[in-house]
Amino acid sequence: MHNINSLRTSCEHSVSGELSDPAAERYAKNFEDVRCKCICPPYRNISGNIYNKNVTQKDCTCLHVVEPMPVPGYDVEAYCLLCECKYEERSSNTIKVTIIIYLSVVGALLLYMLFLLLVDPLIRKHDPYTQPLHNEEDSEEMRPQADSGPNRGNTVLERVEGAQQRWKKQVQEQRKTVFDRHKMLS
Repeated sequence: MHNINSLRTSCEHSVSGELSDPAAERYAKNFEDVRCKCICPPYRNISGNIYNKNVTQKDCTCLHVVEPMPVPGYDVEAYCLLCECKYEERSSNTIKVTIIIYLSVVGALLLYMLFLLLVDPLIRKHDPYTQPLHNEEDSEEMRPQADSGPNRGNTVLERVEGAQQRWKKQVQEQRKTVFDRHKMLS
């Protein structure tokens, strides 16, 4: 029984030692963002293949990356001359940060859209005078006179509503001008 417990603790120490070794972690971290990619075309009766391996830039050659070598020893040099090996680096941290920022912006915009969908009916009051402009005679009769008193625009919602009303009036005036010009040209 004592033997089994000592074996168990020694295994736990060796496993935790492998995982917590800072040099091994740095080495693994460095090689997750770099690789050597060799693209080998078909050669004789061997089909083409792509080989990836985490090696340093100086070791980015067919001899170090292509494992197992698909050709016999005397054809290795000819096979490797056909292969195109490229050393590739990327920054996974930059990729992660970019994705997080992108998703955060999209999420914030979606939350804002939901907020507007919920609050917009409360802000927007049904105005019986606001109807689409069908012709210029109707637009003169249906245009309400806005209050421009000193109490107007105290809260943010009132200011937004006032700006919205001014915008609607400008659009109606532009429509009327366009219709007048259209009648003059007709």
